[in-house]
Amino acid sequence: MIEYHGVSRSYGDRLAVDHLDLSIPAGELFAFLGPNGAGKTTTMKMAVGLLQPNQGHVRVCGHDVAKEPREAKSKLSYVPDEPHLYDKLTGREFLQFISDMYGMHGTEHADCEIERFGMGKFIDELTETYSHGMKQRLVFASAFLHKPEVLVVDEPMVGLDPQNIRLVKDILRAQAAAGTTVFMSTHALEIAEEIGDRIGIIVGGRIRFLGTLADLKEKCRQQNSTLEEMFLEMTHEEN
Repeated sequence: MIEYHGVSRSYGDRLAVDHLDLSIPAGELFAFLGPNGAGKTTTMKMAVGLLQPNQGHVRVCGHDVAKEPREAKSKLSYVPDEPHLYDKLTGREFLQFISDMYGMHGTEHADCEIERFGMGKFIDELTETYSHGMKQRLVFASAFLHKPEVLVVDEPMVGLDPQNIRLVKDILRAQAAAGTTVFMSTHALEIAEEIGDRIGIIVGGRIRFLGTLADLKEKCRQQNSTLEEMFLEMTHEEN
């Protein structure tokens, strides 16, 4: 559902992603793990068309993101690490605006997501009054309106309280179980452990590990180290 073939991306002289090859199949919850500055966000932005690779190509649902952007973007939703909303719209108006953009006129889609995310108490307030957790709920709700086949989520738990963290984890697991491909980044090993079907560890723009949690634990066993020690060794080695 998401494919990177020989993808590189630079910012001036700094190489952020270095010849990345990665494939994420349908229905997988893929946890992309790495420290800040490892290349996670750059990798994700190339999948959703916000950045273009300097080399290689990215496909979403078989569509080349650079050559067929409309077709690729129609299949996915993107939840960035920092919610971006229109402050002078209410939450309900924002959801209706997104629905209209996808040609889904009427309120049934928005009403369903409002109930799903428990937003009834604040949905008619201006989004400028929302807490971070309320904004994150609204952004997730808007991302699900058109029933995307691929969900790209960048650091979704940052800044959330425990209740909202649990909500997001449950939603992501449910989406993957329903067949949605979920590509989620995090710098927290425990989150990747808990909900990832497969884990990719990126450091310095390169994949350092790719496999299941069981694969990573076996690698740790062979090297007589803990998961935390293994992760710290990978990141420290690159630094």
